[in-house]
Amino acid sequence: MKNLPQGNYASALQTVKDLKAKYGDTWATINPLNAARMATQNRFKTGLDIAKYTAAIMRRDMAEYDADNSKYTQSLGCWHGFVAQQKMIAVKKYHTTTSKRYLYLSGWMVAALRSEFGPLPDQSMHEKTAVPALIEEIYDFLRQADATELNDLFRRLESGEDVQDQIDNFETHVVPIIADIDAGFGNEEATYLLAKKMIQAGACAIQIENQVSDAKQCGHQDGKVTVPHEDFIAKLNAVRYAFLELGIDDGIIVARTDSEGAGLTQKLPVSKTPGDLASQYLAFVDAEEITINEAREDDVLLKRDGKLMRPKRLPNGLYKFRDGTNIDRVVLDCITSLQNGADLLWIETPTPNVKQIALMMNRVKAVVPHAKLVYNNSPSFNWTLNFRNQAYEEMLAEGENMTAYDKNDLMNVSYDTTELSFRADEKIRTFQLDGAKEAGIFHHLITLPTYHTTALHMNDLTEGYFGKEGMLAYVKGVQRQEIRKSVSCVKHQRMAGSDLGDDHKTFFAGEKALKAGGAKNTSNQFDTTSKNNTVKKKLSVVA
Repeated sequence: MKNLPQGNYASALQTVKDLKAKYGDTWATINPLNAARMATQNRFKTGLDIAKYTAAIMRRDMAEYDADNSKYTQSLGCWHGFVAQQKMIAVKKYHTTTSKRYLYLSGWMVAALRSEFGPLPDQSMHEKTAVPALIEEIYDFLRQADATELNDLFRRLESGEDVQDQIDNFETHVVPIIADIDAGFGNEEATYLLAKKMIQAGACAIQIENQVSDAKQCGHQDGKVTVPHEDFIAKLNAVRYAFLELGIDDGIIVARTDSEGAGLTQKLPVSKTPGDLASQYLAFVDAEEITINEAREDDVLLKRDGKLMRPKRLPNGLYKFRDGTNIDRVVLDCITSLQNGADLLWIETPTPNVKQIALMMNRVKAVVPHAKLVYNNSPSFNWTLNFRNQAYEEMLAEGENMTAYDKNDLMNVSYDTTELSFRADEKIRTFQLDGAKEAGIFHHLITLPTYHTTALHMNDLTEGYFGKEGMLAYVKGVQRQEIRKSVSCVKHQRMAGSDLGDDHKTFFAGEKALKAGGAKNTSNQFDTTSKNNTVKKKLSVVA
């Protein structure tokens, strides 16, 4: 993907030359080549520049998916700018392009890792400003990745290497972020104000859920309370108005429904005509038939099919939905959201099962043919157990003898090399492609991967470092792996901007610049590429 058109550098160069001519001797020490280089290394000047650029990417990817449902997109959730930066550097290194790879910003991780209150559950208790702050931080780190890699290329160009084409066709690390606004952090005006901040920070896609804002729960926990469609539509409108006000005409809204696992509502909406949205919502409310004489003082009553009904109400004032209505509510939520401005859907499910997701999405697509899903490949699922259960049921249905397996102990390590495990793991491996083709999943994400990888890596390093391995645990498990896998931050000084800063200081101060990258910089110990190449050449000659 050639997303830095040829001519940007030349255009910036000519602009500075013209300014030098205009301001004369007072700009004598400004080098147009250096200024043009810095401008090229900082392609995106504002968050809105990023939002416009990335919204266009998502719209293009959505159209490509509509034409070929094998072309799904992916992302990983990141809780820090550095984590996002290293992810995108690795994406470019291993997959040569960032195409169809996004970033996800999880409200869960903001609550757990970014709040000034300390670790919090996913209940919208964290500061709402933490969300746009993280978006801005992520894009700062991605822009620095651009500047660092381009700076290396310019250095190589100055030393005589022919890398001009790599500079002209440089692919940025900046990719779309799907950003979680929870349930909007208040009323629709609060949602609008926060959405503006998120968009100004660079978000092109905002995900919002249909829970009650002040009673919000994680989608994988109990106690979820949904709002009537009219309330949710107002918040969809608030996000759209925020996009339009800021000039992001093609901004993306991801409408999430928690109705699959939610059994409660806070409000009974007002129906104006039979069969309207409010009427359909009220039809899901659990109620018992009574006579007027059985009505208690201050009861809330409904009339259904000529009968007097009393909604079932909890001591906290919340109303219950009828059992078994959850899937119908999900489908109505999805259709209603798409018909009222949402671009993509998000359905929280209890397990990762392609067939179950497809059953819901096919009902939605019967009304809205190009309905597309953003799906959470959540760490809240026990993937191994879920898919071993699915494989077990399939093998049983095929007539396989399953007496070698204990259905109640399928996580047992003894099954890791069995046919059951092989089948389950293959279903996990193809889950994203299968979901894209069969269940309308346009975007697959993992909400909390870097939360878990950080914990796992610290667990493993701590075990060895504070044990018998000592320093070898770090060297063998971390640094040696960084060197051999060419992980960019093995030279952490460079990754933090030291080389970039040295060049800038030279631009600003010339020969008087005090630079960090001299002979005594210990990062030079990691410049092993040329030595390794020399050794390889000698070995090849001997061979």
